[in-house]
Amino acid sequence: MHLVYPAVLAALLFCTGLYGVLARRNAILVLMSVELMLNAVNLNLVAFDVWLSRAAVETLHSGQALTLFTIAIAAAEIGIGLAIVLAVHRNRGTADIDKLRDTAEGHDPDTSDDDARTAQQAAESGRTGKAEATA
Repeated sequence: MHLVYPAVLAALLFCTGLYGVLARRNAILVLMSVELMLNAVNLNLVAFDVWLSRAAVETLHSGQALTLFTIAIAAAEIGIGLAIVLAVHRNRGTADIDKLRDTAEGHDPDTSDDDARTAQQAAESGRTGKAEATA
């Protein structure tokens, strides 16, 4: 078998995963796309290991060993990533990455900047008023 077949398949898998990372808004689909990209790397590692083992008589099969490490890292990544996504979904009620990015920047995307500034000033004056009343 030629090296071209697994290399093309790995390139297609990687491009599909890259499109999923760049185009998706749901965090779980982004994690699945990252897994596709890691599997494309695994396919390349094994294919090149088999191809290079034909050239050398004594090989260590380092491509297959690296593939096992990549699978272990991918399993840990998906476990931690899924736990984070579930925790964020419980707190915020959404797994939409765009909405999470907007809330991380400190403003609500539904309100304008003037409304947010007025609400912040009102909250600050309310805090200073309470502090003066207790002193």
